Amino acid sequence: MKKGALEGVTVVDLTRVLAGPYCSMMLADMGANIIKIEKPGVGDDSRAHFPHVNGESVYYINLNRNKRSMTLDLKAPEGKEIFRRLIQKADIVLENYRPGVMERLGLGYEELKKINPGLVYGCVSGFGHYGPYQDRAGYDIIGQAMGGLMSTTGWPDGQPTRSGTAISDVMGGISLAVGVLAAYISKEKTGVGQMVDVSLVDSVVSALEIINQIYLITGRVPGRIGNRYEASFPYDSFTAKDGMLVIGAGNDKLFNLMCEAMNLNELPQDERFYTNLKRVEHHAELKLIMEEWLKEHTVAETVDLLLSKGVPAGPIYSIDQVVADPHIAVAREMFVQTEHPVAGKLTITGNQVKLSETPVQFKRTAPTLGQHTKELLQETLGITEEEFEQLKAKNIF
Repeated sequence: MKKGALEGVTVVDLTRVLAGPYCSMMLADMGANIIKIEKPGVGDDSRAHFPHVNGESVYYINLNRNKRSMTLDLKAPEGKEIFRRLIQKADIVLENYRPGVMERLGLGYEELKKINPGLVYGCVSGFGHYGPYQDRAGYDIIGQAMGGLMSTTGWPDGQPTRSGTAISDVMGGISLAVGVLAAYISKEKTGVGQMVDVSLVDSVVSALEIINQIYLITGRVPGRIGNRYEASFPYDSFTAKDGMLVIGAGNDKLFNLMCEAMNLNELPQDERFYTNLKRVEHHAELKLIMEEWLKEHTVAETVDLLLSKGVPAGPIYSIDQVVADPHIAVAREMFVQTEHPVAGKLTITGNQVKLSETPVQFKRTAPTLGQHTKELLQETLGITEEEFEQLKAKNIF
């Protein structure tokens, strides 16, 4: 079995639920040694999240594959001492507590870097570790709301809409992964670690790209426009004879090819549609013309026709169709099999990053609570059986 790209990198992971665990999941899939520290008796909050199989949360199982779990009471002096000893051995530590929590425990970055100057300290929170809102609690829906995403998602006559997935948490997790890997590379060159501070709201603001620029340049506040894209047209969803599809004819060449395929050859010469800027301005008129043609054609035949001309198009899949698609599910391995000791055989979501020489791997299923506590303490800190039993008696684990 090939080694992962992050083989030999040790991560002490204090994160719970989604944003932080998504980051450590990516690092784990790439071969990092993830020591997931959980609260004794309770564990990661997501262990209680829907759906459950045999009492085990598949939400947790999906996000925590390739990790090992140990329980540790960070409020107890003995627990703090063990944590500090783990930090001496770590390359990266991850946490997603509200800013100030780790400092109150005496385990914030300024203290930990005294123990390990090369430590990369990655933290993700709702609003970041500085600024007027730093003390506010942050969840995905807050990030989507205050980052501007909800105001631009949905239909013009509808209400602000949350994305179907927890996209600010996912963006925060990906941003944290990028940040800690950049800091780790810097540490390898200089020997000096640093703090990586990621905010869910910042991550959403960054992801809005052109939406922000429209306001900053034109003064117009972008609103909800359905599935249309502000920057180009036709780049939208359309109704065909038997359902809906999307078409992404994002430049003049693709628009001309689309018109050729649909036998609408007069449109590229129409002054309303001659350039992309004109098509954006007259998008409603163009959409009516296109859907007049589409009402006589099925989704499948339209997609096949447009793809044959090199025009980006695709059906709007439901999740069962995504899972059954031979390219996504099979060739790209976006759904993989795992076997959990309690939940049994399961299909979980794969990893989107494909590395040619150090491919991501799924070496172990998600751990049960505290499954690897003794193993990790003996392996990492050399704790003896007697020491372990003494600490266990004090409910440190």
